[in-house]
Amino acid sequence: MQNIYDLSYTDLENYFLEKGNKKYKGQQVFEWLYRKRVSSFEEMTNLKKEVITSLKEEFEIRTIKITKIEKDTDVRKYLFLLKDNEKIEAVLMNHLYGNSLCISTQVGCNMGCKFCESGRLKKVRNLEVHEMIEQILLVEEECGKRISHVVVMGIGEPFDNYDHLVKFIEIINHPKGIELGSRHITVSTCGVVPKIKEFMNLPYQVNLAISLHAPNNEIRNQIMPINHAYPIEVLMNTLQEYIKKTNRRVTFEYILLDRINDTEECAKELAQLVKGMNCYINLIPYNETNNISYKRTKSFNITRFYDILKKNKINVTIRREYGSNISAACGQLRSKKED
Repeated sequence: MQNIYDLSYTDLENYFLEKGNKKYKGQQVFEWLYRKRVSSFEEMTNLKKEVITSLKEEFEIRTIKITKIEKDTDVRKYLFLLKDNEKIEAVLMNHLYGNSLCISTQVGCNMGCKFCESGRLKKVRNLEVHEMIEQILLVEEECGKRISHVVVMGIGEPFDNYDHLVKFIEIINHPKGIELGSRHITVSTCGVVPKIKEFMNLPYQVNLAISLHAPNNEIRNQIMPINHAYPIEVLMNTLQEYIKKTNRRVTFEYILLDRINDTEECAKELAQLVKGMNCYINLIPYNETNNISYKRTKSFNITRFYDILKKNKINVTIRREYGSNISAACGQLRSKKED
């Protein structure tokens, strides 16, 4: 049975037209789901009983559940139980500019980045559209606050679930839906080049973040298998095309790993790699886990790396650390089978 949250605004209009009804009923249902946040079809009180009966026969509603919440300063981590008993995580971060939710797009991940906890569980399946949307709805209900920003950076490679991702963006961006502005939505990819090419042709001004983490092919091949398929020169040429097409700035995420990619030479090479691009670099102190041997760069090296980029006139920030005490920081999310 299909979930009602898998349907876009246009899908719902067409559903009612095919049933011989007026398409405005699709608008009514859409607003019940996203403006009034009902959790059952019976709550849609301006619909006729036969319409509600038909909806109940054809669609599910609200199929995922929050089973655990962990809290740290300005952070909450949510463990969700899916209908098939798989599990995913999402993280709510309170910033000065609003509340940002990092959502997952897959159960497990096949990208195999060596430093990432999420990828230790190979991909079980893609999340459906409704499973991504319900992460937002359930967190808003639980915390009692509006989510102002969504970052698609949790478990999974978003561009490995491309069609569902695009529909998810369409629904949360819709003015009668969750109504999140395009520039309040960020999608992160480790560099799936063919999908970046598709993404640049979408009508949405969504932010794009690239998990780069190395300034050359030698190091990137070592820590990110995706680089064997799409080497740095191919990725960078595609991003130049993306920037020219969209006139949007690209963010490069760069996790600093002790004695792997944090040297002075790496910083200088990275500066040359991105020189002249409309971009900025987000340096991320590594969040160590018990299951992976990589170590956090020393504070001195983080500062040195930052200073070298600054001296080369590269826009760069050091990411504020969130949630490491509850394994909610960058690279620490996973599908917790044991919980």
